[in-house]
Amino acid sequence: MPTPTRVDGHLVDLRQVVKTYTDSAVPFIALKGIDLHIDGGEFLSIIGKSGSGKSTLINMITGIDRPTSGQVLVGGTAVHDLDEEGLALWRGQAVGVIFQFFQLLPTLTAVENVILPMDYSRLYAPRERPERALHLLEQVGMIDEAHKLPAELSGGQLQSVAIARALANDPPLLAADEPTGNLDTRTADRVLDLFEALVDEGKTIIMVTHDEDLARRALRTVVLADGQIIDQRIN
Repeated sequence: MPTPTRVDGHLVDLRQVVKTYTDSAVPFIALKGIDLHIDGGEFLSIIGKSGSGKSTLINMITGIDRPTSGQVLVGGTAVHDLDEEGLALWRGQAVGVIFQFFQLLPTLTAVENVILPMDYSRLYAPRERPERALHLLEQVGMIDEAHKLPAELSGGQLQSVAIARALANDPPLLAADEPTGNLDTRTADRVLDLFEALVDEGKTIIMVTHDEDLARRALRTVVLADGQIIDQRIN
């Protein structure tokens, strides 16, 4: 897959994105014609009350979910047009996803969890993958815990490993959905310090959070309500 390029100067470009869920008797419109542009190297936070559409929006960008209508363009790729196989391949190479509940495999060590995306996408030679995984764990301050299982790690340590895993294939974009939701304030601050360092190195980060103080540490904040962007501000 070619190196992602910006679209009209943007790395991420959402055009009139609508998402309607029809699982219940009454259809629910989670996103109502979202237009959003995110530049490469930007640190963007998305905030809003529960049910405002925050997670749905980030799921559109990462290809975890598909829009009912509209366009999702990331790094020159029309994500909304990809089939399931193409979507899985694109996601493995172009975006790193960081979840609130870490989602590390419990039977694998920290370093093995970081190697896993490389095994799946086959972007690095097999002999290079353990060395790269260890380098990433060192970058997030987890080299001493590289061979421990998730059950042996604290919440902050688990999230640090999850960030290393998201970086495994060197994606240009990191998407974090409530990445500090299960962390204490001090540990959450350390995660944000790491995000800021990654942005300084050229990564683009989109972070969903309910915490106004953490949101202000991003370069720009988008506020959602009832599936619509009601405010955008530079921090």
